[in-house]
Amino acid sequence: MIDWLSVRRHAGPLVLAACLCAALAACGKKPPLPPPGSVDADRFLFDRGTEELKAKHWIAAREYFRRIVDTYPRSEHRPPAKLGIGDSYLGEGRVDSLILAANEFREFLTFFPVDRRADYAQYKLGVALSKQVLGPERDQTETRDAIRELSTYIARYADKPLIGDARQKLREAKDRLADWDVGVAVHYYRIKWYPGAVGRLLPLITGPTADLEYTRRDSVYYYLGESLMKAQRPAEALPYYERLIREFEQSEYLDNAQKRVAEIKATNPAISK
Repeated sequence: MIDWLSVRRHAGPLVLAACLCAALAACGKKPPLPPPGSVDADRFLFDRGTEELKAKHWIAAREYFRRIVDTYPRSEHRPPAKLGIGDSYLGEGRVDSLILAANEFREFLTFFPVDRRADYAQYKLGVALSKQVLGPERDQTETRDAIRELSTYIARYADKPLIGDARQKLREAKDRLADWDVGVAVHYYRIKWYPGAVGRLLPLITGPTADLEYTRRDSVYYYLGESLMKAQRPAEALPYYERLIREFEQSEYLDNAQKRVAEIKATNPAISK
């Protein structure tokens, strides 16, 4: 069995694509040729590929599109066929297929940078990468890659129809990356290394790496406050509890934060002034 995660880490993109294509080639059948004497063979292949793609027959669709890309270098259908190949891999959804999908969309942007469908390729590249992200306790290389490509889409194509979806997927990717930092911080908190927890959490809400739209920043405020309290720094902890209360009407940490605020103000009168 091929260890695709290992391959993804160590193989170059061209080598990776070649290996994966060879591994998957046996799974598909060559598409039937256009009718004899047809003068629009590329159009015939494209239409058939599009039909198979809509039917979610990924391998069949890919074979039609691949025939266009490999055989008709000057066809007007070659760029959308390249996208169709990427979409067929994306539709399969396996780890190896997602890697290949990202490769197809990258190649499209390299070979057809001014094509009217470049925005679609950029968006789908971000999608292919975002589908590869691992859990918040795992390495986040793919998450960072997805953030980069989705940010590129938003910067270049703010007037395109997919901008709303791109922003949503970017938010999800950024949340996943922040979840990773919070997870590390909570681990430090539980083993009572409070400076480590503070060091992980502060950059999420202050400085150049701050993400003030992080969906679960209530957890950042709470564990910052708790870590500072454990370090005997109540005056520094108070503002984070207050921000949690002010910014979140609902939170699993809300009751505890309110209790902490009352405790700090009752035991440290000078702080509350």
